Amino acid sequence: MALSDILGSAMSGLNAAQAGLRVVSTNIANVGTAGYAREKLNISTNVVGGRVSGVVVGETTRVADRFLEAASYRRAGDVGAAETTAGYLDRLQALLGAPGAESSLTAQLDAISSAGVALTGSLAVAQNADAFVAKTADAIGSLQQVDRDAASLSADADAEVGDTVSRVNALLTQISTLNDSVSRLDGLGRSSSGLSDQRMLAIQDLSGLIGVTVRDQPDGRVTIDTASGAPLLDQRLRLLSYPNGGNSAGAAQPAYPGVDIRFADSAGLPGVATGDRIDNAAVGGKLGALLDLRDRAIPGFRDQLGSLFTGLSQSLNAASNAATATPAPAQLVGTATALTATDRLGFTGKVTVAVTDAAGKLVVSTKLDFDAMGPQATVGDMVAAINAGLGGSATASFANGRLILSASAPGTGIAIGQDPATPAQRAGIGLSQTFGMNDLIRSGGLNVPSGFAAGDPHGFATGGTVQMMLRDGAGRVLAQHTLTPAAGGSFGDLVANLNASPLGQHGSFALDSAGRMRFSANPSVSGAMLSIPSDSTDRASTGRSFTMIAGLTGTASTLESGEIRPDIKGKAARLPLALLDTTAAPGGIALGSIDRRGGAAYADAASRPIDLGMAGMMSVDHRAAQVLGGAGSTAALAKARLTEATARRDDTVNRRDSFSGVNIDEELSQMVVLQNSYSAAARVISTVTAMYDTLLTMVR
Repeated sequence: MALSDILGSAMSGLNAAQAGLRVVSTNIANVGTAGYAREKLNISTNVVGGRVSGVVVGETTRVADRFLEAASYRRAGDVGAAETTAGYLDRLQALLGAPGAESSLTAQLDAISSAGVALTGSLAVAQNADAFVAKTADAIGSLQQVDRDAASLSADADAEVGDTVSRVNALLTQISTLNDSVSRLDGLGRSSSGLSDQRMLAIQDLSGLIGVTVRDQPDGRVTIDTASGAPLLDQRLRLLSYPNGGNSAGAAQPAYPGVDIRFADSAGLPGVATGDRIDNAAVGGKLGALLDLRDRAIPGFRDQLGSLFTGLSQSLNAASNAATATPAPAQLVGTATALTATDRLGFTGKVTVAVTDAAGKLVVSTKLDFDAMGPQATVGDMVAAINAGLGGSATASFANGRLILSASAPGTGIAIGQDPATPAQRAGIGLSQTFGMNDLIRSGGLNVPSGFAAGDPHGFATGGTVQMMLRDGAGRVLAQHTLTPAAGGSFGDLVANLNASPLGQHGSFALDSAGRMRFSANPSVSGAMLSIPSDSTDRASTGRSFTMIAGLTGTASTLESGEIRPDIKGKAARLPLALLDTTAAPGGIALGSIDRRGGAAYADAASRPIDLGMAGMMSVDHRAAQVLGGAGSTAALAKARLTEATARRDDTVNRRDSFSGVNIDEELSQMVVLQNSYSAAARVISTVTAMYDTLLTMVR
């Protein structure tokens, strides 16, 4: 081998050692840099004319495992979803108050029962009534505050959806730019390790916000799809578009728009729609969790609050309607119902309507025997029977769904009493409670079942519509339907319409014995939740909509408008506590001025099982335990999932970094090897130099 060849080989070795030392120095300098993948110098044998002639120093490459990197992306998405869910559910649980605190919702519901027990005593009647009314008002106010706060959480989640979409778009744009740079450097044969590290960190951040599938391409690029397979980045960049983006101070809405995927235009903004849309938790990451919380978890909790309010009002109103104030009020103004004068009456049993004087003596009474009136009797027939039976001492009128009973003579009042043996009932509810004559709690909705049957006319005029939406357990929209009642149809026709609609493909609708509509989901969509974003129907100008009558959602209770009846709230002495003696003769005592027998019903109201429709037959105490306990257990489970997801993410990142990260001991060992290589190459050069000098001396 010629001396020049030896010198060339030694010089290439010297250059290779220097390049290797530079790579080692870079690796050591980045030992604490997050996401840094160590570099490896590529060296190959140089062959010239079939003979080995030193080495060729190539570009550095990243030491990384794409499978471990893909796993870290998945784990980042799990943590993003778990962290968001745990944070919101913890806030939701906090709305209910700390266990044991007097201000907690649980304590306030318990306080109603305690105050009800005090009503059964004979001492300090006025003060006990004041306390009972105040405790009930506080509980209603707490339910409403929790509901408002939960609605604010929905609005916060929606605002975060907009912020998350903006962050996703920024990361996608950054990754697209890095894609171009990495591809260009790879095409020129130059190292793209630094840019690839930046891209990996950006993808990791992106996967925490939205679940993605990442694929490496031969040209050095990566393609990114959503968890459902919708492309986000390939040769073209796509961006997310959310109409509510930027409305960070918005309010909760009945329904929210989806997040569209659009091609990026020349200005880097969302342009033409691709036809793909993100609208459920299946997208994964923080965005998926926010959509699930906003569209399913928080509305479901508000539905439960609504059913709890329905149970509370129904149980306490049952007690107040079974009794009457003393002296009896001159006028009983019922709450608005969904009934009209021509509707089927639907009552069985007997009830007494009486007129008493200020001392509680009976002036006149009439006993309504609904069984004798027959199944064809109407609400108007009942009103006529009351007027005929009271003979002018009081009058009954019915208009716009509201029954009003008025005593004629000054100093007289109206009282209603159920027959002890065969009480009057419609759908299991007494006459006074059905019409809300002595309600303690009122709201803008219907807090008792309607009692309608399939053959009853639905009474909705043409033009009214009901928007209905069915979501599965993951928040995915399974079906939507716009119910448009045809004039002259029956409730049975509405059931048939719904069963024939897209909603009916996932379950079945039916009227129960109390006139409420029920939806039974198919086993394949267990956990499905029905919602009604909008309803413009009005039954026969009563102001009562399909949503209120059907009772398909907890929001039908209209919790936000619930309140203690104003005349009782202003004067607790008007709280009904006495029971009408339905056997009293004219001139006899029908209402005792110190009668407090009705107080026992208030004390037992929360523990007495009632029909809560969707929730089933249970007491208010049981329902409260379900709602409040469920919120606590769900929040605890979310925290546990966050801990597990974080541990799995950390383990995956450690595995990735163990493979691709910098090990100081290994790098120092490599540095020693390279220094020795450098020294060896330098000695070869020194030897060749000496040989050249000897040859030159010989030539001279």
